[in-house]
Amino acid sequence: MTLKETLRTDLTAAMKARDTTRSATLRMALTSVTNAEVAGDTAVELDDDAVLKVLAKEAKKRKEAATAYRDANRPELADKEEAELAVLEAYLPQQLGDDEVQELVRQAVAETGATGMAQMGLVMKTVQPLVAGRADGAKVAAAVRAALA
Repeated sequence: MTLKETLRTDLTAAMKARDTTRSATLRMALTSVTNAEVAGDTAVELDDDAVLKVLAKEAKKRKEAATAYRDANRPELADKEEAELAVLEAYLPQQLGDDEVQELVRQAVAETGATGMAQMGLVMKTVQPLVAGRADGAKVAAAVRAALA
């Protein structure tokens, strides 16, 4: 069963259980997947990796919105965004911790022989496939900057 089929099955189960947060979040996720499928010149069925990228993008939106709502002193809206984020995170791969990201960056720096910030792009190109979907790009970039500084 593909990830998209899993989302549809889970949506049906959430609707039957009258779980409004989960069903609304899964509907939003499926809509985003469909929009990504028809965004190009021709409509294509997304594979699981592409669906994961869409879900990661949606999760990032929820995380940023929750932070913005907390900063604006709107905890009820932040709680709603965090609940949606929790639903989306159930479908994403386990996120890497800071130590794991730093270790992967150290390995990439050693592998590429990078010595300064001029080689940051080279190190990022090496690290990105290793952390794909399992770490935020900003966190990886910060770790690379720290390693090369």
